[in-house]
Amino acid sequence: MECENEWSADAETDSISEGATPEEGVKDAFGVILATGDSVTVIKDLKVKGAGSVVKMGTKVKNIRLVDSTDGHNIACKIDGIGAMNLKSEFVKKS
Repeated sequence: MECENEWSADAETDSISEGATPEEGVKDAFGVILATGDSVTVIKDLKVKGAGSVVKMGTKVKNIRLVDSTDGHNIACKIDGIGAMNLKSEFVKKS
């Protein structure tokens, strides 16, 4: 039996990058790699769409969860007084 699939020299590295998890590449505003369960601090006032409230600069968020997102909101978390929401990693720093 013959296989007609052609393998490239980079086939091994391609399969590794395709299976990458969100934890491997999510960095905060200062380039520090984040992991699920970390605590972060918001570095800028963020308006919450639809709620009419603001997440103030300096708000600490505990126990973040990294998610794979197409719109850039790659951190899922709960913020006291606001509830569950998604944040972009570019607006937080690791605590």
